[in-house]
Amino acid sequence: MEDILLRSLAGSAGMDVQAWVGELFDRHQARLYRLALRMSRDSEEAKDLVQETFLRAAQRTGSIPDEEPGCEAWLVRVLVNLCRDRHRRLRRHPDGRAHEMREPAHDPEPALVATALVQAALGALSARRRAVVILHELEERPVHDVARMLSISAVTVRWHLARARRELRERLADVPGGGLA
Repeated sequence: MEDILLRSLAGSAGMDVQAWVGELFDRHQARLYRLALRMSRDSEEAKDLVQETFLRAAQRTGSIPDEEPGCEAWLVRVLVNLCRDRHRRLRRHPDGRAHEMREPAHDPEPALVATALVQAALGALSARRRAVVILHELEERPVHDVARMLSISAVTVRWHLARARRELRERLADVPGGGLA
């Protein structure tokens, strides 16, 4: 309701629609940044992805839903699609940047090594699977919320979760001492 009010105020007062996008940014930027960081594993890349998401929002204000759950879902879909496009570009034109699977740091702390291994395995998943796992497992969103946010069915979310868990288990089983019980 607040979004509809902001849009109508912007239209009637001649206010720049960018103020409405700025309001969306204030409400969703932190959450989108966390998602982008988990998907890209690079803080600068995550910032760029969030910025590009809001640039797209500013260019396509008419396609953003008026209600709040829809706004967030629209922004998440744009961010995930940008991550997917980035992943495809890196596959076609690898430039040796951070998206390659990283070797875990040779830190004696086992928790840090385990975290690096899991992050590398998560980074090897496709963008859609990585988004599903992050939203469901790390952000603790229910399956139906993830489905709504990504505009896919709940069955498809569960399928991606099952496939991602299998891929992660296989990747981590190949690591010495990294097998999951």
